[in-house]
Amino acid sequence: MPFPVPNQVVQASQQQPKHYGITSPISLALPKEADIVLTHKLTEALKPYGVFEEELELQRRILVLGKLNTLVKEWIRDISETKNLPPSIIENVGGKIFTFGSYRLGVHTKGADIDALCVAPRHVDRSDFFSSFYEKLKEQEEVKDLRAVEEAFVPVIKLSFDGIEIDILFARLALQTIPEDLDLRDDGLLKNLDIRCIRSLNGCRVTDEILHLVPNIENFRLTLRAIKLWAKRHNIYSNILGFLGGVSWAMLVARTCQLYPNAVASTLVHKFFLVFSKWEWPNPVLLKQPEDCNLNLPVWDPRVTPSDRYHLMPIITPAYPQQNSTYNVSVSTRAVMIEEFKQGLAITDEILQNKAEWSKLFEAPNFFQKYKYVLNCLSCWTHMVRFYDFNKDITKITVFSICNLIFLFVFGMIFHSYIGFLIWVSNNTKNRSDCYYIPVFMI
Repeated sequence: MPFPVPNQVVQASQQQPKHYGITSPISLALPKEADIVLTHKLTEALKPYGVFEEELELQRRILVLGKLNTLVKEWIRDISETKNLPPSIIENVGGKIFTFGSYRLGVHTKGADIDALCVAPRHVDRSDFFSSFYEKLKEQEEVKDLRAVEEAFVPVIKLSFDGIEIDILFARLALQTIPEDLDLRDDGLLKNLDIRCIRSLNGCRVTDEILHLVPNIENFRLTLRAIKLWAKRHNIYSNILGFLGGVSWAMLVARTCQLYPNAVASTLVHKFFLVFSKWEWPNPVLLKQPEDCNLNLPVWDPRVTPSDRYHLMPIITPAYPQQNSTYNVSVSTRAVMIEEFKQGLAITDEILQNKAEWSKLFEAPNFFQKYKYVLNCLSCWTHMVRFYDFNKDITKITVFSICNLIFLFVFGMIFHSYIGFLIWVSNNTKNRSDCYYIPVFMI
């Protein structure tokens, strides 16, 4: 038998589909006409819930981000001149606004805020960001509700720019200039950075990795929109309440896309429930094999860190340093989510058999019929404590919420001998008060 010539080898390698994820796909089946029809029906079913933004509103967001990016470049040039950098460096010093979260993933809803990251070169300090850049923002007519949260775990400036709420993080890279084509996925950028900059970069790095690890971005986006809406309607969309946050849902959907790389959204929604209703937790969900960059940063590794062994539903971020995004999940909340996965599977089975419509998947359950015992906790956080900062001559307003106390109360009740199951659900009215319904299953 003759050996293949080089051109034949190249053609054979080109015909092999790209491999996504840490395992081989479950199915490479192509979509049928019925799958495409069901995907169209899914899109139509999502529209009444406001999960798609109008084109004019999308263009408005792009315009606002463009203005913000220009402000960042102007500010960094001014800082560079103040610090007497050579004109050749100032001319190309750069600086850039990156986005992450639901906006970067392309699944943001109407009126959603934007998570942004200001990336600056090495001669721009964090103190500059919270002083001179803050003052520059204050001078803009379009900017309202400007406030800095400098002492947060991930320091942030919050503002409303032309009616669009934006959270801006800051990261200083060990670079002399910031090029326009900078790829934040480069692990080498983390060298010689302080931990706050690494935390600030994490959101962008994780989001970009997710988009690079799915076989079809449009199918991923439509599937994620459907799953996020379903989770919100079923009261299991919240990291702080012990369920899953946005990035966790995105990673579960991304893993489903890896396992069924050729499937369209209608199939992927069904496969999502199939996969995770049968997932053997606490086996972790991974989008790629963890990499060690030898930067001595703490990563999720139950072989090394004993506390990681107690995580019940680990979903591991794909960017270094890898972390578990679901550390708040409890035995009770995991049980609730698994049951919801099973119910979602049953409903999507009916939909694929044309026995039900997509609207059934997004029906909100009757909370008070579902649970026999419910504790109703109303928390109000209208009281504010003012601290006067004589150095900056401004008034900082710190708002204390009772939320953490309720979390500790619920966490303590879980270990009571008479309580076999307990979760909590927030009915946030966005008026500085929260109503928490805490269903309890008694033994």
